[in-house]
Amino acid sequence: MKEISIAVVDGQGGGIGANIVEKLKTQFPDINIIALGTNSIATGKMLKAGANQGATGENAVIYNVNKVDIIMGVVAILMPNAMLGELSPRMAEAIGSSNARKILIPLEKCNIRVAMPGDYNVGQCVDYSMELVKNQIMGNNS
Repeated sequence: MKEISIAVVDGQGGGIGANIVEKLKTQFPDINIIALGTNSIATGKMLKAGANQGATGENAVIYNVNKVDIIMGVVAILMPNAMLGELSPRMAEAIGSSNARKILIPLEKCNIRVAMPGDYNVGQCVDYSMELVKNQIMGNNS
């Protein structure tokens, strides 16, 4: 089986990214995780959570999103100027243009509402994202 590489993109305090990294490392201990923070606090928090490598800032995101199989983060990473402006238009474009599979967590903070039934909290969405990663790793790309 091909080694899968995952980029986790986060900003602000890095809490959601750290949560994603922790769950990935628990369920897929040998997976390569690159923490891509919009700031050094977010990168540091994801590294402490178990990411294999970390890099910070616009160029790091643009450079690395084409080198991974999966990109994870909140849905706002596709939106220019998200995270109070920490996520630049160039970052959003690079993430959206990458051929990597995007597994995104819905979060309404950036005025984005994903139309889905039910009330799910961020933790439940992160848990479900692990199922999507497993399907991607196993070749069930639906």
